[in-house]
Amino acid sequence: MKASQFLISTLKEAPADAEVMSHRLMMRAGMIKKLGAGIYTYMPMGLRVIRKVEGIVREEMNRAGAIECTMPVVQPAELWQETGRFAKMGPELLRIKDRHDRDFVVQPTSEEVVTDIARQELRSYKQLPKNLYQIQTKFRDERRPRFGLMRGREFIMKDAYSFDRDHAAAQISYQVMAEAYRRIFDRFGLRYRAVAADSGAIGGDLSEEFQVIAATGEDAIVYCADSQYAANLEKAEALAPAGPRPAPAQALVRTPTPGKSTCADVAQLLNLPLTSTVKSLVLATDQTNEAGEIVKSQIWLLLLRGDHDMNEVKAGKVPGLDVGFRFATVPEIVDHFGTPPGYLGPIGLKKPVKVVADREVAVMADWVCGGNEADVHITGVNWGRDLPEPDLVADIRNVVEGDPSPDGKGRLSIERGIEVGHVFYLGTKYSRAMNATFLDETGKPQFMEMGCYGIGITRLPAAAIEQNHDERGIIWPDALAPFTVVVCPIGMDRSAEVKAAAEKLHDELAALGVDVLLDDRGERPGAMFADWELIGVPHRVVISDRGLKEGQLEYQHRRDASATKVASAEVLAFLRERLKV
Repeated sequence: MKASQFLISTLKEAPADAEVMSHRLMMRAGMIKKLGAGIYTYMPMGLRVIRKVEGIVREEMNRAGAIECTMPVVQPAELWQETGRFAKMGPELLRIKDRHDRDFVVQPTSEEVVTDIARQELRSYKQLPKNLYQIQTKFRDERRPRFGLMRGREFIMKDAYSFDRDHAAAQISYQVMAEAYRRIFDRFGLRYRAVAADSGAIGGDLSEEFQVIAATGEDAIVYCADSQYAANLEKAEALAPAGPRPAPAQALVRTPTPGKSTCADVAQLLNLPLTSTVKSLVLATDQTNEAGEIVKSQIWLLLLRGDHDMNEVKAGKVPGLDVGFRFATVPEIVDHFGTPPGYLGPIGLKKPVKVVADREVAVMADWVCGGNEADVHITGVNWGRDLPEPDLVADIRNVVEGDPSPDGKGRLSIERGIEVGHVFYLGTKYSRAMNATFLDETGKPQFMEMGCYGIGITRLPAAAIEQNHDERGIIWPDALAPFTVVVCPIGMDRSAEVKAAAEKLHDELAALGVDVLLDDRGERPGAMFADWELIGVPHRVVISDRGLKEGQLEYQHRRDASATKVASAEVLAFLRERLKV
């Protein structure tokens, strides 16, 4: 292809609202254009990258035995009402009405539709297993869309859904998809980790995320360098401390702490390590009537070591909190503790609360907590002696760097990642809700076992850029680049020899199936090179009149600091070796 026939629209400066590097560079490289908040037009240069992603995903999904289909973007609400998600899913689900006042949704995902297909089409165990997938537009009405394609509202996703006869067969389908995902991400040429994950709103009890490693990633990835253990922060287990709880060694003392409402400030004031303090978090669970009105609330006190943070996903799995919780209001806190937040603790409560201690807190002795009185904390607190044992002990905190690995093989490290893929085992969550059954060998109906598998097609290029860029622009891996090779002739409009050599090399590479672009725009060398460095084409060949007279061309990989001279007669063989074609 010739550049004059293509649409190249680079910018010197990124728009002011472009926050992260991928957003800035995709805008500057003319790959996307903003239409509305979280809604982008995929320009020709960006669409070529997206098609590369789709092509690799489609090849590996087909190789794994999945069958492609396309499900509607707009879906009847009735299906979502069968599973309860029409009411339960938050405002991210875009609900709309047609001219007849019937409810519809704009799909954020398609479990309901594909389960409806399965209950109509898959009637016998002889038809199983089956895996249906689509590469389709999705919409999630993010409250605060940001970071360009990293967290947009409209996006393209590959979602697949497997159907099996029993748990064992479903596990096999899950593993087939997990391995297919590893092949996909290996082919992209990106550094990534597959990590154990929480299933979230989708449901299920077996889940892995595929995270592209990037310093700007929104997710924290926990891993052990000495083993294969890896999980996201929500899922990573904080092991219970070894050994018994020490015996009390200090007296219980109410200590003035004027103006010191945080654990860090209290520890500094009292000249104590932060690890000897305990922070109090107050949650509430509600009972509602048929009208949705709160008729009764249970207040919960969660205790964590002062240097630790609560993990909301783990807290949401504590018995009693697993029905759904919220943070208690200030009036509720005052009613139960006698003081606003800042000086709360488990001693001297006005009303009973459920106390949940993190595993670490459960084995602490002589700790410090709020005294339920402004400007007062209590030191020397001990379980059993000064207050009853907690109602529950659970892992409710985020792990931190240096914690022991749950597999017992080393210490945990943490790095940032961008989630680009997720695989779930769903079980019968959706098939039961929608009565999707098949007949087994005995003629009895059984619920289908399901799995679901997603890849963020349009998020993946943004993640690749976050991992692969420099001060000049994007550095695409070959598999994702909009063009693999750009031929840059200098003075093509003035030299018949340069024009002929450039067109010959372009045509030879194209005949080999290489995505090659000939820049015939007549730009000055500096401007021409700057465009392709910004766009990130990985291989560049420069042809000049002087070089041809010397029998040489110049080759430079996007990561190279300088060009390499290659004999004109050998350049095609040189490129074939570099490109493996």
